[in-house]
Amino acid sequence: MKLLKRIFTWWDGATIGTQLFTARVGRKVGSDDAGNIYYRSKDGAKRWVIYNGPAEATRVPAEWHGWLHGNVDLPPSEQPPLIRTWEKPHEPNRTGTSEAYLPSGALEAGGRRAAATGDYEAWRPE
Repeated sequence: MKLLKRIFTWWDGATIGTQLFTARVGRKVGSDDAGNIYYRSKDGAKRWVIYNGPAEATRVPAEWHGWLHGNVDLPPSEQPPLIRTWEKPHEPNRTGTSEAYLPSGALEAGGRRAAATGDYEAWRPE
């Protein structure tokens, strides 16, 4: 069953076809803190990432995103970006996970919200 999953599913990691293509055509360029591995084709025309875990594009940090899309020529492994003191570390989008932000009125958070303060009047049809 694990072999079939590797052949046909792409959302839990690279398929066998992607792994074969990467082994044949790809050259490892580097990896990020999340364990994602970045590749370039031997002729330099294509760039791609093999995710460490689910294939979720928001798991790619900004510096690698710029390289993947051709905005910069050298990957962050060869030319690290300037990290500013005010920058926060990269975090993937948590939407749809148990770590997602839930405002106090959300049903998943109990459905309770602060009472209206008097500046809101509910619409009623005439």
